[in-house]
Amino acid sequence: MRGFLASSIGVACAAALSLPFALSSGAGAATTLSAARPLTAGAVPGSTQSLPLSVLPRDRVLRAPGEQGLTQRDVHPFSLVGVVWDDPSAVLEGRVQVRTRAKGTTHWSGWQEVETHNGDHAPDPGTAERDSGRLRGSTAPLWVGASDGVEVRVRPQAAPAHRTAGSAANSAAQAPLPKGLRLELVDPGGEPPPGGAPAEASRVGALTVESAAASAVNADLAPLGADVIPALSKKETENELIETRGGEADVKAGPYIGPRPRIVTRKGWGADETLRESAFAYTSSVKAAFVHHSATGNNYTCSQAPSVIRGIYRYHVKSLGWRDIGYNFLVDKCGNIYEGRAGGVTKPVMGAHTLGFNSNTMGVAVIGTFESSKPPVAAVEGIAQLTAWKLGLYGVNPSGKTYLTSAGGNLYSKGKSVRLNVISGHRDGFATECPGRLLYDKLGTARSTSASLQGR
Repeated sequence: MRGFLASSIGVACAAALSLPFALSSGAGAATTLSAARPLTAGAVPGSTQSLPLSVLPRDRVLRAPGEQGLTQRDVHPFSLVGVVWDDPSAVLEGRVQVRTRAKGTTHWSGWQEVETHNGDHAPDPGTAERDSGRLRGSTAPLWVGASDGVEVRVRPQAAPAHRTAGSAANSAAQAPLPKGLRLELVDPGGEPPPGGAPAEASRVGALTVESAAASAVNADLAPLGADVIPALSKKETENELIETRGGEADVKAGPYIGPRPRIVTRKGWGADETLRESAFAYTSSVKAAFVHHSATGNNYTCSQAPSVIRGIYRYHVKSLGWRDIGYNFLVDKCGNIYEGRAGGVTKPVMGAHTLGFNSNTMGVAVIGTFESSKPPVAAVEGIAQLTAWKLGLYGVNPSGKTYLTSAGGNLYSKGKSVRLNVISGHRDGFATECPGRLLYDKLGTARSTSASLQGR
């Protein structure tokens, strides 16, 4: 894979000569940039409202003792919600429910459940991202659509049996809620300027320092500032891979790799590149893919997917304290594939998706919630297409097994070597419901389809 990395860095350096700023490459696997610039002209920046929760008065029979929340109130427009707290290691033992009012109306939704156990999506222990001091515990984010009113309640549940002393009184004790509960209301911002095929000069001229850097690492696949990395045929993909390997290939079989799928870049979905850390973080290789669901709900259209991704991105960075969006790639219900964490779609970018197994893996999130809802066929096909190509770049069989070393989690202790499917569900590496029962059941289909696309 040195060919991909070297060529991208070369393009980045060449691009710097044609732009009114410079990209500087640091030692190892990081690229550091100069000071921030404004957003691309025409883009509307997003925002985050962070509102502290408090104990709700017990003026209604339905409220539980110790329940925290916010009563109905008007707020600035938002589209995605979540709850965060101070200690990233603390677990919220309880239920989080929200009601929202559709923007510009008097219509309030019913109570909606927010997935509370989100700590399994996180940077690995011992990494700079994990030890930054900025991380917070959190629920999963929930997409609610354009809203300007909100009500939230956080209800503690009975403490687990191992925390009680066994008496009747203690068995009814409630688990304490984490300290510093806050409601995060995320406005993902407006859509980026319409795409199309602008002249090279105008496209490059519209880029900021940060967006140019995020684009330059993909510049061997698409023009600098492109909204989309175009699909290739299988033959074109094979020829490209053979070229990067110095012309070496098995004459009889050729490389096992699926055709490169169409990928919407970070610029294409409107990432505000000033939010993330400027350096890119890499791991050694890509040996496996962990499949997730975003748990943001299924109430979105495919045309809204870029807004949902911008909301998740802002939530991960501004609310949770991560360096960037946690997933390496995202797939919407129509099967569209999106670049996730910055650093280059061909590169082994270190994500924050599967606590304990972020090294030498990639994280793919299907946008939606699939515990009781069936994943669309197109989304499963998108997983297969993406993994057939990306795993093929690293010579990995999607239907095979691999060994990964745990960095520590609730299933496997730190340092344990674990044999897993190359395409695994999040729950295979961490005790969690993710990626939802019904999506997990489709991973066998994804594996076989991905291997077939590779020509195996």
